[in-house]
Amino acid sequence: MPTALTLLAEGFEEIEVFTPVDLLRRAGVEVTVASLSDHRHATGRSGITAHADAALSEVGDHLFDLLFIPGGPGVKNLRADPRVSTVVERHAAAGKWLAAICAAPTVLNASGLLDGRRYTAHFSVAGELPHILADQRVVADGNILTSRGAGTALDFGLLLVEKLVSVDKAREVARSICV
Repeated sequence: MPTALTLLAEGFEEIEVFTPVDLLRRAGVEVTVASLSDHRHATGRSGITAHADAALSEVGDHLFDLLFIPGGPGVKNLRADPRVSTVVERHAAAGKWLAAICAAPTVLNASGLLDGRRYTAHFSVAGELPHILADQRVVADGNILTSRGAGTALDFGLLLVEKLVSVDKAREVARSICV
């Protein structure tokens, strides 16, 4: 069974977490949502508090098939935590799938992973990521998967299923939710 790690920080964008995680779980992926805080909770930008499966400190050095970084105002918290760059760089070095939506591609960029790559992101980070493919809802370049924002979370989640499981499974999940 494929595995995925989703990072959860205070200020996360709810749609960008819950939609892809839901679709991955429907596809049979074992998703671990890990909060930056040890109390296993984080409150999103719209005031919804999520209970994580684990604290990031409990995940240790475990490698997952996919590392998923959601966006929203909480990206600043992800970028401020040195454990996040360590997790990103460890997964990148192992050739694992790296997925980031909205402002979260800045986390990948901080580790030098977007150099020479095609990617998209939210327009609010265009000053930091000047090569955003603004007309693309989702972009796959090698093992880097990116998406623009909350409005593209469904497309992004299905792309994650396609890459991690199969095109057929992504189609099956899409049919089951009437896409």
